[in-house]
Amino acid sequence: MSRAHHSGGEPSQRMLRVAELIRHAMSELLSRGDIVDPVLEKHVITVASVRMSPDLKLATIYVVPLGSGDVNVIIEALDQHRKYLRSEIARRVNLKFAPDVRFRHDTGFDIHSKIDAILNSPKVKKDLGSDEPDAEAGA
Repeated sequence: MSRAHHSGGEPSQRMLRVAELIRHAMSELLSRGDIVDPVLEKHVITVASVRMSPDLKLATIYVVPLGSGDVNVIIEALDQHRKYLRSEIARRVNLKFAPDVRFRHDTGFDIHSKIDAILNSPKVKKDLGSDEPDAEAGA
């Protein structure tokens, strides 16, 4: 009965706990340079979040490259090392079954950057900080 409850709604505590353990393991693998790959070696990659399927058989790992870099190339490089990463994650997290892993770009940082840019634009700053009556209200 509880499985049906978690299949489409909020993640269970177990899903959240396993996801966080996998996020830490994946972050450690990337930060220590355990993966020998020229693309991954020249980028700093942040593991933003991990989402688990209700049966814990699939981990979707959301990554963000810091600085410049083609996200698709980074995702492809991670995909090439999927088997190694899956086995290392399973070993470090000590799960009964190793979940399959897939990598996706986390666009949350991009959205926050766009919002910051809008809020810091001269027009918005003028509207928010103006002490004068709004003479350009009709413009």
